[in-house]
Amino acid sequence: MRNYLLLGAFLLLCFGCGDTAVTQQKEAHSYFDLKGYFAGEATRLSRQKPRIHKTVLVNDSTESKDLVIQDWPKELSIFSDADLNKSAWKGLFQVKKTDTTELYTSDNKKVPVKELKVIKRNGQVYGLQILICNANTLYTSSDTLSYFPDSLYDVKKNQHIRLLAEKNYRITGKFK
Repeated sequence: MRNYLLLGAFLLLCFGCGDTAVTQQKEAHSYFDLKGYFAGEATRLSRQKPRIHKTVLVNDSTESKDLVIQDWPKELSIFSDADLNKSAWKGLFQVKKTDTTELYTSDNKKVPVKELKVIKRNGQVYGLQILICNANTLYTSSDTLSYFPDSLYDVKKNQHIRLLAEKNYRITGKFK
C-alpha cells in the first residue's frame, strides 16, 4: 500500500509540473506588449515621482493642476486596457513594421481597438497612439490615446448616447 502511495505522489509531482515550452508559448505575445510596457512605465514613474501639469476638459469646462501622481498604474490603466494580446483577438490584427514604426490595425467589429501605432527612435519606444471605437444601437464612442514617455500623455474621448447630448472629454498630462 505504501508503495502505491509513493508511486501516486511521484506521478502527481511529475505531471503537475507541466511542460515549460507550453507555458512559454501561452505567455508569448503575438503583438506589441502594451500591458507589459505600461506596467514598466508605471513602476518607473512611481519611483521617479515626476511633477505633472494635468488638464481635464469636459465639453467646454476646463480645470488644470500641477501635481504628483500617486497611483501610476491607475493613471495609465486606460492605455494598458487596450492590450492587443487577448486570446480572443489572436489573428485579428494586421501588422506592418518598419525600423521606426509598428502599426497594428483591425477592422473586426468585435475588437474595439482599431489601431495601435508604436513609434520608435533608436530602437526605443518614442510614442504610442491608440484608436478605440465602440458602437451599438444605443451608444457610440471613440477614444484617441497618445503617450510619449517623459513628455506627454493625452486621452481624447467622444461619446454619444442616443437621445442625450454628445460629450467630449480630454485629459492631458504634461511632464514638467
